[in-house]
Parts: sequence; C-alpha cells; structure tokens
Amino acid sequence: MRPGKARVRKRTARPQRAARVTKPSRSAPRIVSGTKPAKAKPLALGDLTRLLGYSIRRAQLWIFKEFSRQLAAFEISPAQFSVLCVIDANPGVNQLAVAQLLSIERAGLGRLVDHLEGRGLVRRTASALNRRYYVLYLTDAGNALLARLRPAAAASDRALAAKIGPRAYKELRRALSIFVEDA
Repeated sequence: MRPGKARVRKRTARPQRAARVTKPSRSAPRIVSGTKPAKAKPLALGDLTRLLGYSIRRAQLWIFKEFSRQLAAFEISPAQFSVLCVIDANPGVNQLAVAQLLSIERAGLGRLVDHLEGRGLVRRTASALNRRYYVLYLTDAGNALLARLRPAAAASDRALAAKIGPRAYKELRRALSIFVEDA
C-alpha cells in the first residue's frame, strides 16, 4: 500500500432476501360433537380381482411374510435360506449357477454370499476348473443351521395349508410345480 493513500473498501450491494412464504396450515377436519368420524371406504381393486397373477402375487406376499416370521429367530432371510438349500444340494456349485437357478442378479447373490460367508455358514473358494468363478460349500455351522431351519420352513408350509385347506394346498403345489420344473 502506498503511503498517504487510505485503503477504501468497496461496498457491494447484498441481494435482498425474498419474503418468506408460508404455506397455509391445514386444519383438522371438523367433528361435530357427539358423532364419530366416518371410516374411510376401502379401496376397490377393480379388474385386479379377476387376474390370477394378482392373486398369486398376494399369496406370495402372505407366504413370504409368514416364512420371514418363522426364520426371524435365526436372523436369516428367505433368499438366504434358498441359497443355503441350493448349496447343500449341490456342494461345490458355481456361484453364477446359483444366481441363475434362483433368478438372483449376480451382484445380489454376491452380497448374499458375502453375508453368509461372514457368518461362517458358507465357504467360497476359487474354482479348480475356471479361476474366474467361485464355488460354494456349506460349513459345519451352515449345515447345522440348515438342519434347524428346515422345521421352520415346514411350519411355514403348514401355516399355508391351514389357511387354504389341505386339499387346496395339494392342488396348488401340483399346479405350480410346472414353474419349479421350468427353473
């Protein structure tokens, strides 16, 4: 700075803030004293009630909820149970083959196997035939847990049979078996 010259700060204009706009509050619906609030009318499903696919989807949601409830004590999900069952039935199975069989994306199966491996239930090793693939085995802990999970899975199936009746349960299993065979 040169002697004799004072330092002058330029003032810049600050933009003015816009006025704050508040939304009007919604007041609670008025209730006439001595009357109960009206219950909301249930929504209609329309054409969905005539579609078998919708009914199957609703059944699947009920089944998964029941199955998840049965497995909750073991901290295992239905998908993890499925992976354990496939590995048990096919020791040394290729991880990619499990993903394809269960229609799980490769990355999703990778996370499932990571979790199961972290819990000491699954052992993953590089394939001797193709080092790009992993093969999967149940550990002793995995075998022991699966043995404890099977009764829970059976209880879930019994709950379904109780809900729809034993005859309908048998017929449903027979009718849906075509989709299991297509897998």
